[in-house]
Amino acid sequence: MRARELTELDDGGLVEHIRTQRREIFGLRFSHATGELENTAGLRNAKRDLARALTVARQRGIDPDQKPVSTTNG
Repeated sequence: MRARELTELDDGGLVEHIRTQRREIFGLRFSHATGELENTAGLRNAKRDLARALTVARQRGIDPDQKPVSTTNG
């Protein structure tokens, strides 16, 4: 995803994209470690995409590691 597309996302969408990218990188790293990954450039691209998303989040002052606040009482 390009930086312009990331800046157009709302805060919730950006945090969700960061979580998705982290899961994808984990899967790619696991596949690479077991020798199943054929396209190693995908790992590099995924890392760069995550870095772009984290940069946009930091520019907005969003903490992507923060747990979402529950609105229900009880």
